[in-house]
Amino acid sequence: METARIERRIGVRATPEHIWGLIADLSYWDRWNPIEKGVEGAIAFGAGITLTETIEGLPERRVSARVGEWEPYSQLVWTEARGLWFRSTRYFEIQRLDEPNACIVSNGFIFSGLRGEMFFDRRRAQLRHSVDAVAEALKAAAEA
Repeated sequence: METARIERRIGVRATPEHIWGLIADLSYWDRWNPIEKGVEGAIAFGAGITLTETIEGLPERRVSARVGEWEPYSQLVWTEARGLWFRSTRYFEIQRLDEPNACIVSNGFIFSGLRGEMFFDRRRAQLRHSVDAVAEALKAAAEA
């Protein structure tokens, strides 16, 4: 099985607890997240999450995914089956640094399966722009 990944890591001057508060409040995403809107669901193992994905240059689409992993103040991962040969994984990770009120926050996409790799190859620029925009927006919201 082929896998393709795109990620953005960014330094954020905030505690993991504060950053997690922004991520865990799904109804608040409309205020800071530029690509994932109308998020509904729950953060629990296997729980469903629905949202509208608005990646610049791609058609808007409704996403129905399942939470695969989560750990408070550390990570949120959800996956979506996009057909027989295509699976996408979306994630946020928070890494606490030794310095007070400082973290590295990552967000990204992982595409697996033959069609997932083809999707990634054709849309790499839009995906890069999206993870960059989410990283900058989350940083701005956390540091405000």
